[in-house]
Formats: sequence, C-alpha cells, structure tokens
Amino acid sequence: MAATPSITPETSAPAVEATKPTTGSGEWWRQTFAYTTGMGMTEAERANFEATRLQQRRERECAKCEKNLDYLLKFSPIIRFMLENVRSANGQLDKSNIRCLPCDQFQSGGFSPKYGILLCQNQLRDRGHLEDTLAHELVHAYDHLRFDVDWQDLRHHATAEVRASSLSGECRWTREAFTRGVWDFTAHHQECVRRRAALSVRAHPKCKDDEHAVRVVNEVFDSAFADTRPFREIYR
Repeated sequence: MAATPSITPETSAPAVEATKPTTGSGEWWRQTFAYTTGMGMTEAERANFEATRLQQRRERECAKCEKNLDYLLKFSPIIRFMLENVRSANGQLDKSNIRCLPCDQFQSGGFSPKYGILLCQNQLRDRGHLEDTLAHELVHAYDHLRFDVDWQDLRHHATAEVRASSLSGECRWTREAFTRGVWDFTAHHQECVRRRAALSVRAHPKCKDDEHAVRVVNEVFDSAFADTRPFREIYR
C-alpha cells in the first residue's frame, strides 16, 4: 500500500551522455567484453556503458508495464469493476494518473490521494502481479473516496490494508503457493491478509516496530475483513 508518499520514483542515473551501439554489432561486443573483464575501458566509458544499460532496462520495463496496463484497463474484470466504482464515488483514474515508473523501494505500487496510482515497473513480475497491485491500489482509492480515511491514523491505515489485501486477489492460494512458497491450506487467506497488512503498517512513520504493526492489524481485522464493499463477497 501507500497512501502516503512512501514509494518514491527511483533516483536518476548520473547525467552521462549515453551512446547506443547496435546490439550484436562489433562495438557492442567490444564494450560488453571490456565491461565484463574490466580491460580496455576507461572510467568515462564504464559510466557511459552503465548509463546506457540502465536507460535500456528502464525503457524495456516501462514498455512492458504500459502494455500490461493497457490490457488490464480493457479486459480485466476486477480492474474494470473497481474503476467503475471509483467513478461512481466521483473519482477518476485512468492513464493520466495511473503511472508506470521505476521505484527505489521494494514495493510494487502505491496510492496517493493527490497524485493517483504508481505502478513500480521495475518490481512487477508479470501481468498477474500488475493486476493484483493495481486492484490493491484501486481499493485504497475507493476507500479514500467513500470513507473518511485519515491515512496518518494507524487504525485507518490498517483497516485499508486489510481490505485491499483481502479484496485485490493478492492473497488467493495460487499466488501464495506458487509465487511466495506458502503452501498452507487452512485459513491461508486470512493469514496472508494479516501478514501483508502488518508489513504495510510497519512502514508507516507512526508505527514503532513489528509487534506494534501486528497489534494494530489485529485490533481492526475482524470488522475490516468482513467489509467487502464494493464487492458482495471476496472476489477471488
């Protein structure tokens, strides 16, 4: 989660003019070999090579993120449903304020009441991961519009995280088992929601430690977990 600006775009690379030899060309092989072995490359050339690789990686990540986002905005049932409910609450989220950007923290996305939704292009594994992340942040957006959420209040934050983790699909059994290696069959959904909500609350500046995060989540869990709005029940 992040209703607060806890996720920041990745810091810019050093301002070095990057030249791009064609992949597979003689110059590309020379630079790659020199960079790998440390032979025949000056510090300026090394900095230029690293800047070029970083720029190319960001371009690939951005293109992948944008392609997956376009697909989900058109065809994902949960994304389309949540966007409709955001609109019904007098909100507007679209490509103008759902942005793919590189992030320098190990989180996949964030929501800001002022700026919209951030998708961390360098942390998203595939379209399914992006769908879960976007659904999570859309639940936050819906809560912000429908309810009097104070994102600086730990109990409000914990409630929002429980709802988003439960309703987004990120805690379904297949995601837990095949992505995170958690193979529990009994009450796995509830335990996943508790765990992920506590991790998000732990990042809140007012949270003292892990024990504090768990305690706050437990205090609000039953009522937050039972509230499935705008769904009639947990989506998946």
